[in-house]
Amino acid sequence: MTTVIDDVVGRESRHVLQTYRRQPVTFVRGQGVRLFDAEGREYLDLLSGIGVAALGHAHRGLARAISEQADTLMHTSNLFFHPLQGQLAERLANLSGLPRAFFCNSGTEAVEACLKFARRYWYTKGEPRAEFIALEESFHGRTFGSLSVTSDEHYRAPFEPLVPSVTFIPVNQPAALKAAVSVRTAAIIAEPVQGEGGVRPLTPAFAAAINETCAKTGALFIADEVQSGLGRTGYPFYFKALGLKPHLVSVGKALGGGVPIGAALVSQDVADTISFGDHGSTYGGNLLACRAALCVLDELVGGGLLAHIGRVGPHFEQQLKAMAARHSIVKDVRGGGLMWGLELSCDAAPVVPAALERLVVVNRTAETVVRLLPPLVITETEADEALGRLDAALGAVGAGA
Repeated sequence: MTTVIDDVVGRESRHVLQTYRRQPVTFVRGQGVRLFDAEGREYLDLLSGIGVAALGHAHRGLARAISEQADTLMHTSNLFFHPLQGQLAERLANLSGLPRAFFCNSGTEAVEACLKFARRYWYTKGEPRAEFIALEESFHGRTFGSLSVTSDEHYRAPFEPLVPSVTFIPVNQPAALKAAVSVRTAAIIAEPVQGEGGVRPLTPAFAAAINETCAKTGALFIADEVQSGLGRTGYPFYFKALGLKPHLVSVGKALGGGVPIGAALVSQDVADTISFGDHGSTYGGNLLACRAALCVLDELVGGGLLAHIGRVGPHFEQQLKAMAARHSIVKDVRGGGLMWGLELSCDAAPVVPAALERLVVVNRTAETVVRLLPPLVITETEADEALGRLDAALGAVGAGA
């Protein structure tokens, strides 16, 4: 008898471009931190759609906001004003300290905008600097510009030549940074917490070196907060926790709670060099996306979500470290808030299906890291239940290692 997943897989195999290796499960419904598959099985979600479903699944307030906006007006294009884009830009300015925002549809597009704006800044200044400094283990997206500052050869090689004049340096090595940056550098780009690279936070010493080097050479700093921003680490933006002073910040993933939206946040000195027509987006910042993002920010600040993460995050960390102590294959626990990586002494790939068998959703990144990005609304009780299932999965994988 043909099952739902058989039908889905068959149809995709015939008609969907095969760029993803999917897990053999079809999710059809969600509620809070729980997902339900086509066979009715209930899973605990420790991935939240790779950090997107910040408010969990089927959040009533978000669903109501989207429904109301869709029933009113979804899109007019950026040829006209609408009342929500300015409100969202103001809210992001208050959270980040950067007064301007350009809206797009994803984190990758936000990075692309930041790279363009950095080049435009120096062009306007009459000093057309072209070089970028990026970090090893970085991931900034898959468009040509964002891919050019992404270090992994697996992503890069099939599409070269990419944008030239990019230098990669080791993460958290201040001396390497200072040696690489010069008066030819347009910008340094870095994730305050590397996500795809294995959940690796920048050290305070490296953050200080970025600030010092930018001040010395004039290079701009782009903070890629697509994964680490908007409460994920317990801070509105993790660059503030590190004392970083970015000129540009890329935002995406959690901003719309599941509705695609990204933003490049821009300092006033960079904004002053941007002219009409320098960049654009058909869908960027439309009413539906802005309404969703405003709902997310309402919950994050006024709804007490940041304070909630401040309580649940330390509990999550404590439970993770206790679990790690029980498994010899776990080498390290890294992260903060509700963004964590478990570094294993072996390939982490088998943990993903082992966890799914125990009805908990995680993923593997940087080959040996189990990445955990639960919905920000997760409770301590739900965290305990989900980590208990992950504990069992690690035990099964460790026994076979």
